[in-house]
Order: sequence, then structure tokens, then C-alpha cells
Amino acid sequence: MAEPKHPVRTVDRTLEIVEIVQELDGAGVSEIAERVDIGKSAVHNHLNTLANREYLTKEGDEYHIGLSFLSLGVYARNRNGIYDAARHEVDKLAEETGELVNLLVEKNGMGIYLYQAKGENAVELDTYEGKRVLLHCTGLGKAILGFRPREEVEAIVDEYGLPAMTENTITDREEFLEELDEVRDRKYATDREERLTGLCCVAAPITDDQDRSIGAISVACPLHRIGDDRFYNELPDAVLGTANVIELAHNYS
Repeated sequence: MAEPKHPVRTVDRTLEIVEIVQELDGAGVSEIAERVDIGKSAVHNHLNTLANREYLTKEGDEYHIGLSFLSLGVYARNRNGIYDAARHEVDKLAEETGELVNLLVEKNGMGIYLYQAKGENAVELDTYEGKRVLLHCTGLGKAILGFRPREEVEAIVDEYGLPAMTENTITDREEFLEELDEVRDRKYATDREERLTGLCCVAAPITDDQDRSIGAISVACPLHRIGDDRFYNELPDAVLGTANVIELAHNYS
């Protein structure tokens, strides 16, 4: 992501404080002041201004993210054309598989969960709508990157690296690029405990009419509940079929 030529420091600081409050799941003035290079009085002023606009709430001595952000997030998600085309199909796939189904888009080299649906056996994870994740360690991210130009992929790897999230994460650049070639050949991606130990997922890209990925969907389930036939046949067929329906709705409606 390109740096702005003339950043507004006050705005940048305010957003940094908001992100710290979210990261810590609530924080007080002293705790935030330790993380930023301004004094407690200035931090207090930022927090009170945000609370007055209901972007933060105060509970005792701690500040928490307020519901005013919810309307902004829902508005931003609804403006993304892929969400409207995909959500009913994501719901349907979750019901059919009984598992957790995810819709992910890429922004500035990171993945953002746009929508999730839970089947009756869906596993509870650390993911939620709006959460950002690295692309290299998820089936969703690999599905997206497999249908992007190589120079774009290289730039994302240069920016974020290939950090190990588990012992199964691909951390070697050449091996990762070869994996993306395989993803493009077979039209879907897999993640076998590459981001979270014990979790597997199968993902398919959602592409535009130029065969460029604009998002991806996945079915995620625990390792102990998936055999080879389901992992390599049943779930790939399911996500590929759903992705195709979403593509038609998005590209030609």
C-alpha cells in the first residue's frame, strides 16, 4: 500500500488508538499511552472525542469499540458487489456441508473475511467478518493468489513475507509459487493445518470475466472429520460449483 504524500498526523494517531483498543479488547488511558508516542492527556482527549461520537464506549476505566463502527462496516461490505452475489450461495453451501463456509476478499495484500455461514457441525474459530489474515497460509488466500499475475504475488510476498503460522505453513518462496501454479491448474486450493493446527479447508477462487480472482470461498472443518475422498473430491466439487454460480451472478447479472 502506497504511503500518503501528506499524511494528517492527528487522524493517523486516532486510528492507531482505535486499532489498539480493538487489539487489546478494551484498554485504559495508561495502557494505550504505553503503545503510542503521545502523553496520557492527549490520549485521553482522543478517547473522549471518539466516545462522544459513539465510536468508543467507556466501561469503568476501559474504552471499547462502539457500535457506530458497525454501520460503517456493514455499509462498506454491502457496497462490495461480490457480497450480494455470494451470501445466499455461501449460506446454501454451509447448510449442504454442515461446515463453516467463508467468503474472503483481498485488500492491500491482506485477506478480509467478508461473510461467514455456519452449518450444523461448524467448528468455532478465531475468524469473524472483518478479520484480516495473511494470504499465504490459508486456502482462501492461495485460491486468490493463484489467479493473480506473478508480479502481483511477488509484491505481496515481498511486503508480508511467508511467516510460519504452524509447522505446516509453506515458508519457502519457490515452493509457495509452485503451490500457486498447482492451484491454478486444478482450479482450487487446500489448506491442511497451515494456519491453525487441526484445521483443514478447501477453497475456490471467484474470478471476473478476465479470469482474475476477486475473492474466494472455502469450506473449513477439523482434520479429524475429513477423509481423503471428502478432502480431494467432495469438497472441491462443492466449492467449485458454488464459486461458478457466484461468478455468473456477479459478472453477468
